[in-house]
Amino acid sequence: MKCDWVQENILLHIYNELPDDARYELEQHVARCTDCAAELKAARQLHATLSQVPVQEPSPNLVTALRMRLQEALETTEQGGFWQRLIFDPGAWLRPIKLAPALAAAIFIVGFAGGIGATYQVMNGRNPVDLSAATAPTESSITGIQSISQQPGSSQISIRYNTVSTQEAQGSLNDQRIQQLLLFATRNNYNSGVRMDSVDLLTQAPNDIRVREALLYALRYDSNPGVRLKAIEGLGSYVKNDVRVRDAVLEALVNDSNPGLRTQALHLLEPVRADSSVRVVLQKLAESDQNLYIRTQARNVLSQMSEID
Repeated sequence: MKCDWVQENILLHIYNELPDDARYELEQHVARCTDCAAELKAARQLHATLSQVPVQEPSPNLVTALRMRLQEALETTEQGGFWQRLIFDPGAWLRPIKLAPALAAAIFIVGFAGGIGATYQVMNGRNPVDLSAATAPTESSITGIQSISQQPGSSQISIRYNTVSTQEAQGSLNDQRIQQLLLFATRNNYNSGVRMDSVDLLTQAPNDIRVREALLYALRYDSNPGVRLKAIEGLGSYVKNDVRVRDAVLEALVNDSNPGLRTQALHLLEPVRADSSVRVVLQKLAESDQNLYIRTQARNVLSQMSEID
């Protein structure tokens, strides 16, 4: 038995993955070979060290985000090949049997019956969920938020979301399940319109610490400028008293790519313009910002501060 084979199979031996005969041969070789014995000892020490490190389970947010990315990738992938045509374009493989009326009629009848059954199941699945009897969904069980709507002149909110099939929840903004679904939609939905609707509704309850965290996350990381603008509008009243909100607005003023959002951030900082961190940012913008309006407004604010001083 060669040393190369032994060293290639040491890890399998440590994890008890070798067959009995191979394990016996490896142990016999290690007993005679000092180099392979040293290699086995080092591998066992590494295994013992790694075994002491706690194994971290993926968070529900990570699992859901990966599931959403997979769903988005599947929906945007071009179809091709025989099996894809077989599933997504049944007409392509039905054309050759157009001269067989009996078989075509049979297929039509089976398809019609299946359609009726599927329609019945879909219609049953679209009934709104009774919040009094249902439990709140876990984030890991949700695959996506389809739509969010608020009844005009009412606090009632309707949210359609996907698990294995599309479901719907109805209730007020104060309902725990509605809040959980809205918070989920702000971070994990690939539909920017749904994210915007969710953030817009959450701005009605920014006193909730979870809501404020979701708005801060949307302001910093959402790829859609409309969603970021909704988030900064909801955070505006907290710039003066919450340092985290102030810092996030300053970051948006300096780094955001949308001029309208930067302008909104500049206006929101007026109540705290005397703060040292705000003054430093304004001085930087007044000197070298590429946006003429931002540069002018920063100079105006600084000049007003000098007059007050």
